[in-house]
Amino acid sequence: MKITLGTATPGGGFPVYGAAFIEGVRRTDPGLEIEAINTKGSTENVPRLEAGTLDIALVQGEVVHEAMSGVGRPPANLKIITAMYPTAGMFVVRADSPYRSIADLRGKPIAWGAQGSGLVILGRYAMDGLGLDAAKDFQPVYLERAGDGPAMVLDGRVAALWGGGAGWPGFTTVSKSEKGARFVAPDADEIKRILAKHAFLKPVTQAAGSFPGQNEAIPSVGSWSFVLARPDLDVAVAYRLAKALHELERQGGAPPQLVDTTAKNTVVTAPADRLHPGVARYFKETGLSRS
Repeated sequence: MKITLGTATPGGGFPVYGAAFIEGVRRTDPGLEIEAINTKGSTENVPRLEAGTLDIALVQGEVVHEAMSGVGRPPANLKIITAMYPTAGMFVVRADSPYRSIADLRGKPIAWGAQGSGLVILGRYAMDGLGLDAAKDFQPVYLERAGDGPAMVLDGRVAALWGGGAGWPGFTTVSKSEKGARFVAPDADEIKRILAKHAFLKPVTQAAGSFPGQNEAIPSVGSWSFVLARPDLDVAVAYRLAKALHELERQGGAPPQLVDTTAKNTVVTAPADRLHPGVARYFKETGLSRS
């Protein structure tokens, strides 16, 4: 059996996660073949799931919120396969730059990410919570490929790159460079302001050591991303995916990108009525469901 998995543009976190997801499922259910397909990202993945041209896809938390809540569109009838990971949104700048706060970055060229990426939407919400417009209070740069951002920071074409997620490739590249990296995130007061305006966002802390040279934890805001399925994905396929991921979790040694992709995190973060029926059935049979 073969299914398709929508990821995002090369150089971003989703293709890396997608490869790890496929490897993980293959370990415990080699008969379920998954083909990764590069897309423009979360904002393309949702309509493609609705149209049935993707079976499952990776979707950033803010896009999940907008799609399922019907923000600017009819509510999407998509189902959750698993929680992926939480994303703490933040900027990376060169370590030798003068930028140490979000206020320092106002009016500067900022690479917000690939146009179809959910990270762009997270940035928009975070800035809006501070009374800023990501497209007007900064010089916005939108990338053709997520992987183009680090070089623009390093050669000075942009002051900062916005992104998030443990091991996110853009942050890793800047951190490993000779120039080195500094991370700029909302401070404690700014986090309170953002969360007060956009309650669907959550406090998310990037653990120390997530990137080379990042020795302290970085508090910020963000949300959980999910693997979503088209509404008519076969129940047996969703059941097999849930079982394969849980077996991998129990066996240990999962790819590092899947450290937060657990049954417990899925049960805690996913609304029960949004779980795919096949996933819900597996969770109920194994005593993982809330009920």
